[in-house]
Amino acid sequence: MTIFSGRLGTTLAWTASLALLGVVSLTYLGPQFIQVTGLAPATLPKVNATLNACAVVMLLGAWAAIRRKRVDLHRRMMVAAVGISVLFLISYVVQHSSFPSVQYGGTLGWLYFPVLISHILLSVVLVPMVLITLVHALGKRFDQHRRMARWTLPLWLYVSITGVLVYLFCAPYY
Repeated sequence: MTIFSGRLGTTLAWTASLALLGVVSLTYLGPQFIQVTGLAPATLPKVNATLNACAVVMLLGAWAAIRRKRVDLHRRMMVAAVGISVLFLISYVVQHSSFPSVQYGGTLGWLYFPVLISHILLSVVLVPMVLITLVHALGKRFDQHRRMARWTLPLWLYVSITGVLVYLFCAPYY
């Protein structure tokens, strides 16, 4: 029995998701526990948008690979997408711990705020979905993996794409 089989893997996925939610919440509500100096405030948002765009490319490539039954390529691209997302989360926490959030000042608030709110809410839902989908794959429970991935992939794409859009909306205000 591995840590990815049965309830243990799912429990670990939920625990990691809650811990991550706690860390991200602390960046907004708690003391600034990470501060990076010597960086322009616009640097990390650009990095984050780039990482989100790279995740989109990896996700679409992984989807295309599995549709063509290229399982090994799918696996490598998904590992890359997870790795990119981990780098994004680290950069995001450092950014929001080091710099105040930018206030959108444009005239498209009617579009920006629904995109932002849906992006934030769905990203909270996405984290456990990605981890549980990953646990199913690592535990070689491919039927469960496929069932979960049908929901996880489009949500992950949406969150990654809207992450880039949120950056583009706010870029003039950094």
